[in-house]
Amino acid sequence: MNALSKKEIVLISFMLFSMFFGAGNLIFPPFLGQSAGDQVWLSLAGFILSAVGLPILGVAAIAKAGSFYELSSRVHPAFARLFPLLIYVSIGPALAIPRAGSLAYEMGMVPFLSETAAAVPRGLALYTLVFFALVFWVSLSPSKLVDRFGKLMTPALLILLLLIFARSLLNPKGELIPAEGAYAAHPVLQGFLEGYLTMDALAALVFGIVVSNTLRAKGVSEPGQLSRYMMAAGMGAGILLAVIYLMLGILGSSHAFLGRAENGAQILTNVMGHLFGSSGILLLGGIFTVACLCVSIGLVTSCSQYFSGLFPRVSYRCWVGLLCIASMLIANMGLTLILKISVPILGSIYPVAIVLIVFALADPLLSPRSCVYVTAVGLVVLYGIFDLVNTVMIPRSMDFLLAGLPLYREGAGWAVPAVVGIMAGLGLDLLFKRAR
Repeated sequence: MNALSKKEIVLISFMLFSMFFGAGNLIFPPFLGQSAGDQVWLSLAGFILSAVGLPILGVAAIAKAGSFYELSSRVHPAFARLFPLLIYVSIGPALAIPRAGSLAYEMGMVPFLSETAAAVPRGLALYTLVFFALVFWVSLSPSKLVDRFGKLMTPALLILLLLIFARSLLNPKGELIPAEGAYAAHPVLQGFLEGYLTMDALAALVFGIVVSNTLRAKGVSEPGQLSRYMMAAGMGAGILLAVIYLMLGILGSSHAFLGRAENGAQILTNVMGHLFGSSGILLLGGIFTVACLCVSIGLVTSCSQYFSGLFPRVSYRCWVGLLCIASMLIANMGLTLILKISVPILGSIYPVAIVLIVFALADPLLSPRSCVYVTAVGLVVLYGIFDLVNTVMIPRSMDFLLAGLPLYREGAGWAVPAVVGIMAGLGLDLLFKRAR
């Protein structure tokens, strides 16, 4: 049994934080702060519950279950093969990794190009070639991720964000504006739903294998000890995420006087211009580039480890290369198209992951053989498929059937099928128990 030092646990927490914290995490809190206005604290509380709480619980769920496969197999062996594969493909080479590469170009390079140069596709192609070459190089040595993330990239990202926040405290700020729309009516719920959009609960299920392998490489093999260290790393990463989200949310709310923005990226651009002038755009580009690079490396590493285990005839090194090439090609579709495709797909997968996480943490109360896994997950999957078809294939033609579900308009219509599935599964458990 090998015990880790406090420094090693902190570095692993830094590694996990940097893999979670991508450019999307930079964008959502400032926009929430602007929209929530004088309800920013309540909204941030809800946001942190989902954007921080769910990822931590996801890491804890994998730690308790032993692996993502073991957790998924409680539903059905076929589900255990298909659902993890769907997650890895979706948040890996098909959507999330290309999105990070494309967003890094949009925020880290385009502001410094002329309109003519920015419109030339070759610029994006050249940038993504360099970007994914760097991702490939770092991902080839996953055992060194703690050193590269924990000692270099994460401190650099934190220092940049702290510099911005410290400068904002020294500058005069405007009055908080009244909350808008749903933030005025139910700020905690709306903040929670906004945090749901970060999709970090999916990433937690994926990154669990990286944390587990890192700990094993350091000599931690006993299951109980491995579980405790994984939970400690998740808590450490969660604390860092919560602090950063608070700072970004406050930045958005306190600088609403700069004008209404359409998204978090515009808000940050306005704030950086106000605080630092033209040099602020350069600083913002650096932050986005580091964040996108960190999350891309984490995802490429996680997906390559998964696929090399699933298809052992292809080596880890080959998978890293294949994923980087595929991600680079898809990234050249452009950020707008990638975002348009990713939102409905990830929105259908995410609720299934939440249900699995909750059930894994309820392990002392819920048998791994409970019918609840089949009934609740099955209904949520069916709802997700129906909602995806309604959103993508027959644009909102079936809204009249779904609109009656509580929270459907807010993006959480899956909650009712989940509750119905839980009740049905518990009823079947009781029925089978009596039959025996």
